[in-house]
Amino acid sequence: MTPKERAEKSAEAMWAGDQASKWLGMSLLSVDEGHAVLSLTVGAHQTNALGTCHGGVSFALADSAFAFACNSRNQVSVGQHTTMSYLTAAEIGDVLTAEAREVSLAGRSGVYDVTVKNQNKTVIAEFRGCSRAIRGQLFEE
Repeated sequence: MTPKERAEKSAEAMWAGDQASKWLGMSLLSVDEGHAVLSLTVGAHQTNALGTCHGGVSFALADSAFAFACNSRNQVSVGQHTTMSYLTAAEIGDVLTAEAREVSLAGRSGVYDVTVKNQNKTVIAEFRGCSRAIRGQLFEE
């Protein structure tokens, strides 16, 4: 099995049980070893009192991209620590895309950067996640 095939099969297994990402309206666009891209369109129900996208929605999108990237090797991994810097607001109707990239993988610890952009390629937020591999696989190999 190639690394891309493993990543795709891992993503299929994760997506099947990921009710939160589906409920929030996310779509899984692509996955590869240490890499994932997800998107969502900001709806009125995802806005805050200021009428812009709630920070928790953009955070959840980045966190889901992080999860698919750090689990792409069929080794169950969980988030250990994350940070998010919000750079500009997203609006109703914006199509947000989160691209997660592996920065480092050493032993059971990984570091991933996720950039959230809108349809105009404007960076909305930057996220960094640290993962920890635990026991188990997403599918039998």
